[in-house]
Amino acid sequence: MSNPLRLLLGARGLRDFGDGFVAVLLPVYLMALGFSPLEVGGLAGTALFGSALLTLAVGFLGVRYDHRLLLISSAGLMTATGVALSIVDSYALLLVVAFVGSVNPSGGSASSFVPVEHAVLTRETADAERTKAFARYGLVGGLAAAGGALAAAMPELFTRPDWSELSGIKAMFWIYALLGLVGGLLYARIPGRMPPTQHDLAQALGPSRTIVYKLAALFSLDAFAGGFVVQSLLALWLFERFDLSLSAASLFFFWSGVLSAFSFPVAASLSSRFGLVNTMVFTHIPSSLCLILAAFAPSLTMALGLLLVRAALSQMDVPTRSSYVMAVVTEAERTAAASFTSVPRSLAASLSPAIAGALFSLSWPASPLIVCGGLKIAYDLLLLNQFRYLKPPEER
Repeated sequence: MSNPLRLLLGARGLRDFGDGFVAVLLPVYLMALGFSPLEVGGLAGTALFGSALLTLAVGFLGVRYDHRLLLISSAGLMTATGVALSIVDSYALLLVVAFVGSVNPSGGSASSFVPVEHAVLTRETADAERTKAFARYGLVGGLAAAGGALAAAMPELFTRPDWSELSGIKAMFWIYALLGLVGGLLYARIPGRMPPTQHDLAQALGPSRTIVYKLAALFSLDAFAGGFVVQSLLALWLFERFDLSLSAASLFFFWSGVLSAFSFPVAASLSSRFGLVNTMVFTHIPSSLCLILAAFAPSLTMALGLLLVRAALSQMDVPTRSSYVMAVVTEAERTAAASFTSVPRSLAASLSPAIAGALFSLSWPASPLIVCGGLKIAYDLLLLNQFRYLKPPEER
């Protein structure tokens, strides 16, 4: 593995560790401040919408500007976000922070870092090793996010008479800011790329435009579905449905993250045998069925069991999807393609948390899980129908 990839993976791990505990702590923090589930969902949606617009901007800038500079800037934004979260408790100001900052309620890679990191990773990797590299990238991020979810229990474990849980959560936001600072130092050591040529600028999104638009539309459906059960809202459901404690929730999300992380290299292995699209579809559908069944689970043990099985399957499409997008576009289009497939995802995902928050307030709060599972199955079938014959270079 080249040194730039090691630096990239190190920074990714730090970022996802922070995202992992923020996603679990965010609903606890907001509820402790007296906000309703609807307001929690509204803030999650605002964060995803702001992330989408920022990712779109990065997609345009990624063709013209050095990837290292863009990554350092994103890390600086993460630091500023952590500081702002630790000192702000007004809902209106929190909405502003969520919109312009790096708040990630999904606990996954829905951020402005992603398109640039994907372009750097693909640039540093041969075609035959690309999916494995994305699997390694996902494994590091997944394990880090799992560790972050476990760390979310720290405010509860270390609460003292003179140190409230709310103060503990704010201290974790300061740690989030520090992680952004260290990540920026790692990004600063990644070599810069050669200045873009006029041909590169013209090819920002050219020959593969139709393919990218189709993929973006399908990924948007998947993301809209996923927005009903982003990690912060799933945590809220477990808190309210089963009265789960913060420490128990953090332990669950830790093991959920570990299972998801180790599914990435499994996905790479399956894709080398069955193909990228088949691996995406035929691991995703069973995970959606588990989510739907969890909504009907009569006990906490059964619900958590089904959700853990879902975690072991639901993220196998992440490295394969990223690798597939990078494979079916030209090199000059990669940053723009990563952005244009990420932005609609984030925009679509920003709509559903508020809807889910409203559904939580109704008599059957498990309905977001059912809606999410059903829409994801529809996405998988459409993806298989549209792209099973478009092969990446290593499958031809």
